[in-house]
Parts: sequence; C-alpha cells; structure tokens
Amino acid sequence: MAGVELLPKEYGCVVFVLVLYCFLNFWMASQVGRARKKYKVFYPTMYVTEAENKDATVFNCVQRGHQNSLEMMPMFFMLMILGGIRHPVICASLGVAYSVSRICYFKGYSTGDPQKCLSFGKYGFLAVLGLMICAISCGVHLLTA
Repeated sequence: MAGVELLPKEYGCVVFVLVLYCFLNFWMASQVGRARKKYKVFYPTMYVTEAENKDATVFNCVQRGHQNSLEMMPMFFMLMILGGIRHPVICASLGVAYSVSRICYFKGYSTGDPQKCLSFGKYGFLAVLGLMICAISCGVHLLTA
C-alpha cells in the first residue's frame, strides 16, 4: 500500500535504543535479585536496616540504583518517543549516552558508596536535557507546520 510516511525511517534507531534500555532494566533487576540472595533480603522487603542485616547499606544501594532508573524511565521513554519524531538520530544518540550513563550510575551506586554513582552517571542528565530540547523542537514544529 502506498501511503504517507508518518515517521522517518531513522526512527527505527529510536525504537532499538528503547528496547536496549529495556534489556538494561532487566539486567539491573537481575542484579537486585542476586543481591537479595547474597545478602538474604527476601520479598516483599524493599529496604533493610543495619539492625536487620549487616550488609544493609550495600543491598539498599543496589536496590536504590535500580529504583532510581525505574523512576527516570517514563520521562526518558516519553522524551525519546516525542523528540525522535523530528530528530531520530540525535535522540537515538542521546539515548545511547543516557543508557551508558545509567550503567555507570548503577555500577557505582551498587558498590555501597552512593557518591561513586556520580563519576560518569551524572552525565545522563545532560542527555535528558538534550532529549527535552528535541521534544520541545518537535512540539514547536508541529504547532508551526
């Protein structure tokens, strides 16, 4: 069927980056599962105290690293989807940068020293800022087209 192309073909890159982030989320979830077994923190307990478990800080940092990524995921996905309509290659590139920063953030946080998450992980916010600019550009373009 000959039809109107609604999205640029490069939008496929945006789709692949979003799926990549889903795999990243699965990996982080598996790390929390491993930490639960290693430190003996059983469901439904989300966080533990030092009084309950001598390894509470390390477990809580693993859990929190994943939780923070889950909290940011809806905004990341929304900005990727919307910004990618007009700027698919830029958004896909920023999405890869954000994903790499999330890996670094999670690995740093998982050491038990939350400050280590900021070494490279802090740059993810620059990627989000870029995605915001792309989404705003898309909105402006739609309103003025």
